[in-house]
Amino acid sequence: MNWNNNNNGGGPWGSGGNNPWGGGSSNNQDFEDSIKKAKERFNKMKLGGPRNFSIFVIVLILIWLATGFYRVEPDEQGIELLFGKWNGTTTQPGLHYFFPTPIGSTITPKVEVIRKINVGYRTATDLGFASNSNAERKVSEESLMLTGDQNIADVNFTVLYKIKDAGLFLFELRNPESTVKDMSESVMREVVGQRDLQFLLTEGRQEVEQVVRIALQDILDFYESGVLIQSIQLQSVDPPDQVIDAFDEVQRARQDKEKLVNEANSYLNKIVPNARGEAAKLIQEATAYKEQVVKQAEGVAQNFIDVYNSYIEAPKVTKRRILLETLGEVLEGPNKIILDDTGEGQGVVPYLPLNELNKNKANN
Repeated sequence: MNWNNNNNGGGPWGSGGNNPWGGGSSNNQDFEDSIKKAKERFNKMKLGGPRNFSIFVIVLILIWLATGFYRVEPDEQGIELLFGKWNGTTTQPGLHYFFPTPIGSTITPKVEVIRKINVGYRTATDLGFASNSNAERKVSEESLMLTGDQNIADVNFTVLYKIKDAGLFLFELRNPESTVKDMSESVMREVVGQRDLQFLLTEGRQEVEQVVRIALQDILDFYESGVLIQSIQLQSVDPPDQVIDAFDEVQRARQDKEKLVNEANSYLNKIVPNARGEAAKLIQEATAYKEQVVKQAEGVAQNFIDVYNSYIEAPKVTKRRILLETLGEVLEGPNKIILDDTGEGQGVVPYLPLNELNKNKANN
């Protein structure tokens, strides 16, 4: 093939030296100059002798050995791999050294990050929507569980965990998140199956969370999973949707019953202390009256005995004294008119203004 035909010696890409690299003859010249300069530098290095070449090799070896240094941050753990296989060592934060690349390599996963697994439902984040979305989907095959009293509970809960040992977490579990979720669901089913539905719906939530967390951690430790369970959070415990209306009706009736019982107990607690107080008051008054009557009777009896003893010793004097005392008591209160029955007045009734005397006495 004739490359010079109708191209003015420009080669197979036409006149002007156009070639697939977009340059002409001037670009070719620059490329050739660059090659010459590279050859000259290489020749100079060779002319330096074996000493310079040895230094160059040593520097390269040092640089290669330096690739074995690695740093583990405070929230990380280091995993050392020898020819891609974990050697069973997990390093803590700090500066460490291992075989250089490609003999050795390291992985430094974050271990302080709290990871979350939802069981029985999926949130917007789980479904791939924006985190601010309210989208949520129930997973009945995970949430429906049989209780100890042969009822069905719809249980939704969240597992919060973090990595305790990064090496075990990455190399002992094929799918860590799926493993933790399956174990959590299994343990929750066992715990729910040992308790009544009413207990789960009322005061049993905190107990269930604690029991599930401890049992799940024991299983994960037994299988050397490298997982640390932070907490189990029960999001909801409800009857199935098919019977939730009837169950709510029962709950309202039970609440009304408890309300009435509380009101009755409140009334009882109010009335009983008042009744006890009134009873104690009546008992105290009766006791005081009893003591008063007894003391009065004892006084009257003692007075009679004293009078009787005086009468035995001096009957006439005692009779006269009793007469005078009785007259004094009888005549002390009413107004009195005294008549002279000796006959000296000859039919004229002597008048003594006792009323006036009493008034003057009262005024004084």
